[in-house]
Amino acid sequence: MALRLGAIVEALGGELQGDPGLSIARLVPLQDAGPDGLSFLSHPKYLKELAASRAGCVIVSPALREQAAARGAFIVAADPYLYFARLTQLWKREHARPDGVRIHPSAVIDPEARVDPTARIGALCVVERGARIGAGTVLKSRVTVSEDCVIGARCLLHPGVVIGADGFGLAPHEGAWVKIEQLGAVRIGDDVEIGANTCIDRGALEDTVLEDGVKLDNLIQIGHNVRIGKHTAMAGCVGVAGSAVIGAHCTVGGGAIVLGHLALADGVHISAASVVTRSIHKPGHYTGMFPIDDNAAWEKNAATLKQLHGLRERLKALEKTTMQDKNS
Repeated sequence: MALRLGAIVEALGGELQGDPGLSIARLVPLQDAGPDGLSFLSHPKYLKELAASRAGCVIVSPALREQAAARGAFIVAADPYLYFARLTQLWKREHARPDGVRIHPSAVIDPEARVDPTARIGALCVVERGARIGAGTVLKSRVTVSEDCVIGARCLLHPGVVIGADGFGLAPHEGAWVKIEQLGAVRIGDDVEIGANTCIDRGALEDTVLEDGVKLDNLIQIGHNVRIGKHTAMAGCVGVAGSAVIGAHCTVGGGAIVLGHLALADGVHISAASVVTRSIHKPGHYTGMFPIDDNAAWEKNAATLKQLHGLRERLKALEKTTMQDKNS
């Protein structure tokens, strides 16, 4: 269960300074690495960890070549983090267990569903009538793909994902709620990854859409009729309310909320725990949160915020009086 440094560089490129025959048994963080471990350094602020690391080899950028050489073997890569990502893929391929059955015997697949012969369906999955699963897609255990939903090629859905639950559509009537039937579906493009226990609601009339390359973390809620553009990524516990449109190459930090019927342009980046209450039409990094503080200070600040409107009105009145005095 090891790889030689020379084999790694032959497969992934990079410039090796060190013994190509050195055997690497583990991929580990800098601070935990031993002589049989391979790690990476992607930011200069971790230079102290680099100097102290016992790693057999470290992946570094060209700018850190000198510091890496002072401690031992290293691989130079233009983007060490990207190189390490590709290394993890190589590692998994080389150490993968033999494939089990393509469709687990406990999976339930409707006769009217279409599953590509190269797709893999895990234990206790349900693929309902009219659903379509594309080539090379993997459904881990307990994934549900509801009727008429479409999953593209090479997607990965982690345990507990639900695709095509009913959107939250209700009409008030005489103190009660009348259900609005959700008549759309969900369409997911190619190379999409969806984290454990994430739910993508089906559309009310038109489909909810995730375009190619979208990456969603665990425990995310995507409401009905949402559209998410290509290669957008969202961290855990994000909530996107119905009919929001999120552009391509966006990121949304963990626990953030995007309200319904809003639009985010391509290249918008939302900080963790932010609440997006208006559409954002320009690319950039946006934050909307109240910083954490000790409770007593937070309560004082919250009380002050409540007074801001009154203070604003008093200031406007004072400015008006001052202008009148100047003009008189």
